[in-house]
Amino acid sequence: MTDAQGTVEATGAAVSAATTAASGSGGRGIAFLKGHGTENDFVIVPDPDGALELSAEAVARICDRRAGIGGDGLLRVVRSAADPEARAMAGEAEWFMDYRNGDGSIAEMCGNGIRVFARYLQHAGLAKEGELAIATRAGVRTARLAATGEVTISMGRAELLPDGVTVTVGDRSWPARNVNMGNPHAVAFVEDLDHAGELREVPPFGPAAVYPDGVNIEFVADRGPRHVAMRVHERGAGETRSCGTGACAVAVAAARRDGIDPAVTNSPVTYTVDVLGGSLTITELPDGTVEMTGPAVIVAQGAMDPAWLVTALG
Repeated sequence: MTDAQGTVEATGAAVSAATTAASGSGGRGIAFLKGHGTENDFVIVPDPDGALELSAEAVARICDRRAGIGGDGLLRVVRSAADPEARAMAGEAEWFMDYRNGDGSIAEMCGNGIRVFARYLQHAGLAKEGELAIATRAGVRTARLAATGEVTISMGRAELLPDGVTVTVGDRSWPARNVNMGNPHAVAFVEDLDHAGELREVPPFGPAAVYPDGVNIEFVADRGPRHVAMRVHERGAGETRSCGTGACAVAVAAARRDGIDPAVTNSPVTYTVDVLGGSLTITELPDGTVEMTGPAVIVAQGAMDPAWLVTALG
């Protein structure tokens, strides 16, 4: 048996087992929904009991914009107690966000994704307005669901790492701030967002050893006092319309560039971060916690034909 055949057979068995288990499928396929946060879009797969195992190849097929459903990533909704990665967090958070990039690779965190994840739980009657704990690979995060449709996520603290990183596009290079928001970011301030180029491929960065698992790269231009705009190349997805963790990294990097540190002033600082798909409000508190507020929308739901998925992998 070849590796490819093994992948297809394993995926086929997992898909078959999960076809009737997935919530809302009615036994006719694998349930899914489609949602977005500032146009960063995701396929949502409810799998409360952890019955579905999707390979990287299957996720990439599902997220394919021409041959699949299409999305920047996939959110598998599973109870923490039912997933080995999240079981230790089950006492703090009932639900685990199993996030995969559009190419099928695993990511530690996704800021827009966790807002959409929280909105799905509300949509499905699994959460109400107010606070909600969600387990992620970056740890437990708290969401606040508002009646307005916006969701605020307590994203944890930004880790400002040693600089010395450079990002290059064509014949231009910029120093980049090395920020970790549970996932890695390189934040470069530019005069014009067009300087970022097409962003179809990962912009060259160095030294490579700083980001052994790849990096999300943000290009940032000023729009006004405590107001910036950004474009982003997301690891595993390419240029996206928005990146929530990236917006948090950008706001913290902009504050330090502007000489602002809430831990020193003992006062919160808020930045508006414009992305291609809208705007996000990012607040850094005196204790270092970063809060992100923005919209999260469920736009469609349906069922995937499991036979299509197995055939697509053949």
